[in-house]
Amino acid sequence: MTAKALSQDPHRVTEEREKVLEVAIGREVRAFRKQQNMTVADLAKATGLSIGMLSKIENGNTSPSLTTLQTLSHVLSVPLTAFLRRFEEKRGAVHTQSGRGVEMEREGTRAGHQYQLLGHIGSNASGVVVEPYLITLTEASDVFPTFQHEGIETIYMLEGELGYRHGSEVYTLKPGDTLFFDADAPHGPEILGELPARYLSIISYPQAN
Repeated sequence: MTAKALSQDPHRVTEEREKVLEVAIGREVRAFRKQQNMTVADLAKATGLSIGMLSKIENGNTSPSLTTLQTLSHVLSVPLTAFLRRFEEKRGAVHTQSGRGVEMEREGTRAGHQYQLLGHIGSNASGVVVEPYLITLTEASDVFPTFQHEGIETIYMLEGELGYRHGSEVYTLKPGDTLFFDADAPHGPEILGELPARYLSIISYPQAN
């Protein structure tokens, strides 16, 4: 498979100065302008501000005055506080120490299937829910391709060997292997090749409105 260039640098902060007030305001001004299908020139004409000044505001390179924000608020038909939304947002992180994952029972779980939820963040600005599990299968585990749910799932094999079914295909998974799939198709471990088997299962799906 030919490597494809990533659209994002995973080692780069989304906005290098995202927590800086000016950057947060600029992002909101740009977003609201685009929602109104306005160009920078359109907004400049409507507010009386120069295109250069608006570009500096949207790029977070200047601190707009309260009067300027009030003007933008009026023209874009949003409350002034809307420009501060991203600056005030809290972004959570969950640290789960080794062996401290919450043991879960998912629908269809059989004896010998151990699910540890490694962390969970509920409602968040991304609009996506991600559930990371550490799954351990032992000699006592039943095998059955029964799971079927919304979202996208990624499996990363840590230990052992499995024949993992997705739809009509069965994939042999060994340590270091990854399986990435649409979770709406029936899927699950079908062949227990080498036990114990452990793998990470990361499920992502849109959060409910």
